[in-house]
Amino acid sequence: MCTASTTPAPVREGPGPLTGFTIGLTAARRREELVALLERRGARVVEAPTVRIVPLEDDDALRRATRSCLDAPLDYVVATTGVGWRGWMSAAEGWGDGGALLAACRQATVVSRGPKATGAVRASGLHEAFSPGTEASQEVLTWLLGRDLRGRRVAVQEHGAPMEAFAAALRERGAEVITAPVYRWSPPRDAQAVRRLVEAAVHQEVQALAFTSAVAAVALLETAAAAGRREELLAALRTGVTAACVGDLCAQPLLEAGVPVHRPPRARLGALVRTLTEVLPRHGRWGRRPLRSGPHPLVLQGNALLGDGDPVWLPPLPAAVLRALAERPGHVLSRGELLSRAWPGDHADEHAVEMAVTRLRKVLGPHAGLVRTVPKRGYRLADAS
Repeated sequence: MCTASTTPAPVREGPGPLTGFTIGLTAARRREELVALLERRGARVVEAPTVRIVPLEDDDALRRATRSCLDAPLDYVVATTGVGWRGWMSAAEGWGDGGALLAACRQATVVSRGPKATGAVRASGLHEAFSPGTEASQEVLTWLLGRDLRGRRVAVQEHGAPMEAFAAALRERGAEVITAPVYRWSPPRDAQAVRRLVEAAVHQEVQALAFTSAVAAVALLETAAAAGRREELLAALRTGVTAACVGDLCAQPLLEAGVPVHRPPRARLGALVRTLTEVLPRHGRWGRRPLRSGPHPLVLQGNALLGDGDPVWLPPLPAAVLRALAERPGHVLSRGELLSRAWPGDHADEHAVEMAVTRLRKVLGPHAGLVRTVPKRGYRLADAS
């Protein structure tokens, strides 16, 4: 596990359904909104955008594509993302071509890839003829290939990466394809932050990773591979760290790697946060564990102690020790057993257990009596009462 020195001191704050959980974010777009939603529910957030969006409003390629759309009537227009469509319309307006581009799209058949793109299309005063429920580009392509495309002009708004195979399939059917690269994905500004997030996930110092794009998920896996930690990261995501994706397309790279993924029924940030709120407190490892019942109950949720007063956040190692003891209340766990449970795969010794217990008692303060020493045998959780 990461050294304790990297862990912030315990703080007390108002409880929430995600209090005790630390969630890693890979998002570049709308990151501030997602952070606010999670923190409002009590979570701690580790931000490490794995890619960044580079707008191309002033890029010559986008301007040339826009002018090509105006050179002759369009037959089909494909909107792939809401942010990309709005960026394209905004850029065209800045060049003085906004009205002409909207008029050209209005005369064409508009196809949108999912609800976000559809919302942006409608907000610009247009209406889509088709939008797949799966938000999959392949379904859009299949729909287009079912039409006679010979001599047709098709404009495709790209979304972060060139849609070369998509365009090639249309050209093979005789279409003239104009690709509009509104933005592209680039390496992150802070690559070190991404590497630290990989390490935190490997050591299960975060309880969940949230993804809002497939590109971000792929970039995290690539960062882990470059550091020689890909298999360790995948193992953590399969066992202790919850992977939550905003939708099916976003989840695809993780599913292909054998990672179980939680997804909301609708691809929305709010729905993603609700999914985390429902899943994490019930997680087999990180979920709520009663420590003491009676008139003044205590509960361990994630890495936080919840009771009558404000929550107390525990550092990862002491929390791991307390969680291991709470899994078998009243039973004595030897130092060796605690090592295997709280330091899986690490090369710690029994002295590390003693230090973690000492630190745990210090953090627990008036609740330090929860952890009892059984001479020559180990430690146990005090009987609930």
